[in-house]
Amino acid sequence: VFRELRQADVIHCHQQHVLMSSIAAAWARLTGRRVFVSDLGGGGWDISAYVSTDPWFHGHLHLSEYSRRICGHQNNSRAHVIGGGVDVQKFSPAPRTASGGDVLFVGRLLAHKGVDDLIQALPQGMSLRVVGPEPEADTGARLRELARGKDVTFLHHLDDASLVREYQRALCVVLPSVYRMADGRHTPVPELLGQTLLEGMACGIPAICTRVASMPEVVHEGVTGCIVPPNDPPALAERLAWLRAHPDDVARMGAAARRHVLDRFTWPTVVSRCLAQYEAASKRLARPSTVVSTRAAQS
Repeated sequence: VFRELRQADVIHCHQQHVLMSSIAAAWARLTGRRVFVSDLGGGGWDISAYVSTDPWFHGHLHLSEYSRRICGHQNNSRAHVIGGGVDVQKFSPAPRTASGGDVLFVGRLLAHKGVDDLIQALPQGMSLRVVGPEPEADTGARLRELARGKDVTFLHHLDDASLVREYQRALCVVLPSVYRMADGRHTPVPELLGQTLLEGMACGIPAICTRVASMPEVVHEGVTGCIVPPNDPPALAERLAWLRAHPDDVARMGAAARRHVLDRFTWPTVVSRCLAQYEAASKRLARPSTVVSTRAAQS
């Protein structure tokens, strides 16, 4: 790892609250290198549980305004939003059929993703395709029982090409994440961005999300899709039925969604934002800049 780090004058860590990032930050400070961090969610054992490591980084580069806020960085002059990106060549539109398509969910089948609400909301005569890694046995059994009598298909282990086709053929992509889960548990951080919304929008379909966490930063109500209250299957059902009944609006929103991604959420745009923050940091080293990601260094 240190062999890789020694080759860089800028280090970008892809998760703050893990030991490797704290080690990389401390080492970068001692050796005069610039060090930045993005919070991608999760974490592990780290000294940041005992002492704040925020000052160790020259910049905190967040996925969303929501991420910056929950990290307490609203007034931190070193905290900036770089957003997230989509491969817009791979995730791209295909010719649409007049009949529209299925409702689509893509993601891990975890309680805070709100898949329970989506299954309950599915209007009569509409079909839902649930794409994601195979869940734990009890979760899968519960969701399949909830879906009994409805047109719901669960798809696991899809390759990238198959995933793109699911987006392209869908009526809309839905991410109904919640703070309060069906079993009564609560999570303060359900989504730091909403990547599957961006992937679907890049494929030219509208997005539906809940008014939760970062997602209203991604979806523009009535323009690129719809935003509904969390834990509200009737409200979600109403928007799904409305999309089915308004194919012209679906086409308009899908086109706007694609433009929105092209304007704000491409990887070149994210890279440019990162480079701007690297450049804006205090004095750079004299040698030509080389950037190393601690994610790559650990692989």
